[in-house]
Amino acid sequence: MFDRRLLTHFDGVLLLTVCLLAGVGIANLYSATSGWAFIATPVYLKQSIWLLGGVGMALLICCFDYRHLEHFAIHGYLVTIGLLLIVLLLGKTSMGATRWIHLGFFNLQPSEVIKIAMILLLARIFGRTAQPLGYSLFELWQAALLLILPVVLILKQPDLGTAMMLLFIAASMLLFAGLRPSTLFGLSALGISCAVGGWFFLHDYQKARIRTFLNPEQDPLGSGYHIIQSKIAVGSGGFSGKGFLDGTQSQLSFLPERHTDFAFSVFAEEWGFIGCVLLLLLYLFLIIWGIYIARRAADRFGMFLAIGVTSMIFWHIVVNLGMVIGLLPVVGVPLPLFSYGGTSMVTTMIGVGLLMSVSMRRFKF
Repeated sequence: MFDRRLLTHFDGVLLLTVCLLAGVGIANLYSATSGWAFIATPVYLKQSIWLLGGVGMALLICCFDYRHLEHFAIHGYLVTIGLLLIVLLLGKTSMGATRWIHLGFFNLQPSEVIKIAMILLLARIFGRTAQPLGYSLFELWQAALLLILPVVLILKQPDLGTAMMLLFIAASMLLFAGLRPSTLFGLSALGISCAVGGWFFLHDYQKARIRTFLNPEQDPLGSGYHIIQSKIAVGSGGFSGKGFLDGTQSQLSFLPERHTDFAFSVFAEEWGFIGCVLLLLLYLFLIIWGIYIARRAADRFGMFLAIGVTSMIFWHIVVNLGMVIGLLPVVGVPLPLFSYGGTSMVTTMIGVGLLMSVSMRRFKF
């Protein structure tokens, strides 16, 4: 049952920060799509609905004790693995990728949901098997097998960006759990080998993205168009920006995917360096607050759960911003609470709800 004493520990700071970021994101979506002729519901209104649903879900999740989720972690993992298999068999294909299950009013992307399921499962494993000297390679075999399966299924869609996110989240949780020096060296060597050898298993469009990342000017009207226009948008914002609804790259439709992958480029053009710094400070505060929650957690499961959710948000921010300014290849990773996407918004808010649950139960009643 819900203990009323928990209300005194409600994490309003976290919820306010998240809603502020999402509100700025919705305003940015309004600007990015203001020139579109909508027949159905506008994108910014859809995002508002997903935000309201996500906030409601986060509040519902924080009412329940996160410690009960430890017993259902494996069940959630198996369910999401089943959804990934359904995607490969019956999934909806769009732009050459099969990543969604069409549910009539909503397209579910299981590769987003598996992030939460994987975080819960790894938090259970690391929470139950503390190693004072750090984990050896042999002691990681169970976690490795459970991680490899969804990564392979996601790569089959294909969705390189989400597969990378799963690996980054797991690596962050593992580093926090502790590694022996020999294990760190072995995993580093394995990662480098996979990165080099994995080139031969990439799809042609994925190889093109990497070549474009190294030299976008080689095909300025083709594969390099997205990143070139994005860098123009970010750079043209200058110090103070061009103003709300006045960004030429977005309003004149030079910038593709400006409501999803390149939403930050629209914001940078309109609000400039000052706006970008303020937005990044908000994201930085969110990450620091997540780590703060992890440090105050009442048990190891809660600590790893908070670290997993925080690392999920952190790596999405890093990879998306790296994409839009040309520091990383374009791999289709959304900016949390900012890019348009129902499943992404709901997944992030589920993570926020878990963080709130851990924060509210940092004291043992």
